[in-house]
Amino acid sequence: MSGQRLKTLNHAPDVAEGWSKSDNTYFLAANIEQFDTQSNEGRIRWERYGKKPRFAFNQGDYRFEKTEPWIFPNEYSNHPVTRIKVSFVTPHTVRIRLTANERMDFSDADEQMMLARTPLPQLSPDKVQLVVESGILTPELQNSGNGEQLIWSFEGGSVTLSFHPFRLLFKDATGKELTQTQHFTDTTCLVNTEPVPVSFVRSTEDYSDRMAASFKLSPQEKIFGCGESFTRLNKRGQKLNLWVKDAHGAQTSQMYKPIPFMMSSRGYGMFVHSSAPMVFDIGHSYDEANVIYTGDEHLDLFFFFGTPKQIVSEYTALTGRSPVPPLWSFGLWMSRITYKSEEEVRAVAANHRQLEIPCDVIHLDTGWFEKDWRCDYQFSERRFRDATQMATDLLKDGFRISLWQIPYFTPTNPFYNEILQKGLAIKSADGKLLTEDAILDFSNPEAVRWYQEKIEALLKIGAAAIKVDFGEAAPQAGVYASGKSGYYEHNLYPVRYNKAVSEITERTTGDSIIWARSAWAGSQRYPLHWGGDAEITNSAMAASLRAGLSFGLCGFTYWSHDIGGFTRKSPQQLYERWLPFGLLVSHSRCHGSPPKEPWEYGDDFVDIFRKATELRYRLMPYIYTQAQLSSQVGHPMIRTLFFEFPEDEGSWYIEDQYLFGSQLLIAPLFEEENERKVYLPPGGWIDYQSGAVYEGPGWQVMKAGSIPIILLVRGGSIIPHAPLAQSTEKIDWNKVSFEQYVSPYLSNNSPSRGHYYNPVKNLLYELEFDDQNKHTIATPV
Repeated sequence: MSGQRLKTLNHAPDVAEGWSKSDNTYFLAANIEQFDTQSNEGRIRWERYGKKPRFAFNQGDYRFEKTEPWIFPNEYSNHPVTRIKVSFVTPHTVRIRLTANERMDFSDADEQMMLARTPLPQLSPDKVQLVVESGILTPELQNSGNGEQLIWSFEGGSVTLSFHPFRLLFKDATGKELTQTQHFTDTTCLVNTEPVPVSFVRSTEDYSDRMAASFKLSPQEKIFGCGESFTRLNKRGQKLNLWVKDAHGAQTSQMYKPIPFMMSSRGYGMFVHSSAPMVFDIGHSYDEANVIYTGDEHLDLFFFFGTPKQIVSEYTALTGRSPVPPLWSFGLWMSRITYKSEEEVRAVAANHRQLEIPCDVIHLDTGWFEKDWRCDYQFSERRFRDATQMATDLLKDGFRISLWQIPYFTPTNPFYNEILQKGLAIKSADGKLLTEDAILDFSNPEAVRWYQEKIEALLKIGAAAIKVDFGEAAPQAGVYASGKSGYYEHNLYPVRYNKAVSEITERTTGDSIIWARSAWAGSQRYPLHWGGDAEITNSAMAASLRAGLSFGLCGFTYWSHDIGGFTRKSPQQLYERWLPFGLLVSHSRCHGSPPKEPWEYGDDFVDIFRKATELRYRLMPYIYTQAQLSSQVGHPMIRTLFFEFPEDEGSWYIEDQYLFGSQLLIAPLFEEENERKVYLPPGGWIDYQSGAVYEGPGWQVMKAGSIPIILLVRGGSIIPHAPLAQSTEKIDWNKVSFEQYVSPYLSNNSPSRGHYYNPVKNLLYELEFDDQNKHTIATPV
């Protein structure tokens, strides 16, 4: 086993390994044999290859070579011919479907869990111009040799389908090449077969077919996305395994929330519509090739054209957008692992009010049961005298209750036997449990109903939100009520889990909110998610920001993380710097190993904590307004600089700063120094704490203010502020003020602008400063 990584339960399958085995059979995309220009569906021919060892200059390697089948009887295709379909969904979205299955016709290929609506809209044919380069325009085009092409042009750009050899070429509306698929003949190295071309591999081990699609990368191209990834923000040069996994921290390539979506700096994005395990090799094995390895026998690819904002909006139009969570959820959440009694909970609430530290939610983690971690949905009767009365009293003082739970049931759990008897757990093909725990099968409607009854009872007691913890361990070897194996259900498990809790919460309380750790494509419809169990280090703090930015680029509007880190007691100096960063994202929760409460660190820290929290509550009108605007179009609340400034080359390189909404730029302190270098995008920027004015683009060395963070306002902005309140319920929305931030570096004389959403009137206003009369005009949108 020397040099090999040991495989453990729920290890991430590396589907790319299939392309490195000499005993497998490979089918490489060859040519289009037929295409119907009315249905945009045709036939693609795959040529059979094997991998043959080649030796040269005392070194061995494997190369593709054509091979003949050795199958009896001789009734099977030597060179399979399967279907290909091109669909135009919107003026900026094209869908490409390929299959290795000769019998598939795409009629039932959709997996409804990931898409927000079906059937999908189709772009009107008059919005697409078709050019046949051979000059032949007939209902069925027969391949007549080299050079024949179909070119579809539309608002976002164009797609060219070359028949021989098979190739897809994507260009933007100006005619600039964005990317193209890689064919076997594109190999320019004489001694290997890289890059992997568009192909599928047939496993000798289980006779499964798995597809790979290879796309050309340009020399300076950058790739972003792939989920809540803790690694470098630009994924160029990385190999990512998209398999939902308990990452056990924020310092590895594993992900609680992988998303099969990526975005390029060249103006395009791609979404692989599948729940099978995948590997994205983004110039890691071969610098010029972005290879998508999917464990599925089909490739269902959505290709998006446009700016980062356009791409994310197009993607979320397909997979769904986050509804705005309730206003109270934007307040501070106070927690530790764990509060174990009613007295502790009431004391935390009392301290917040006595010390005048604003707070809206108290979270009870694993200790509110009779036995810590044993989730039986019952408050301990010894330690909680009256949970309903506790929740009622806290609500009167502006506090909501959040409760932890888990969908894994140990053998000592009182519900264990009931779950087994009712057939609600995931089992193996021979009817046995795959672990000692009974893991709920959320693909089983009966299991969902049983589970939602338990959650509903907690919500009726007075819980306002449920922590949807774990969800990363759906067994790959399991057999599910959906009829699928864990190979396809594992990555879908978080979506089903998120959905079950979100729907019963909204049905019971009227609020669309959960607090979830795991996710897959489509989970953004069920906000919100937090970043898992970060370590208590500067690096983990920086990695958490990268993960949140990456996650936001994948269509998730709302995201949080454990302020100060989770794993051990937060060092005070780190906690001080992490705190304002954690308070300037969509949702803010202090959670982790105790203590997390500010009074446990001393009076000086209480003052720092109070001041930083007050900043968030004063900015609540801005935060809630940005939430409304972001949810409408599917944009993240914390954004990379290039999301707002795609034309600024420098913004594409920044991964340790972010925009909070469209008007605030945040640069956290990741070192103990009270200053840092800050990159400014174009325009004027005003230091929120000092009032100093700067001009971008370029670098500046800046010092933090009394709140240890760099907070800048975009010049020409109007930021709504609220009078200080101890909870969001106490905010006086009739006394919201509008602060104008003027910069002498603005390139034009346009008035300062902004937006304001009033939750009492349920109205969104456009703000514009009237320079003549020196006041802000608020116009309902």
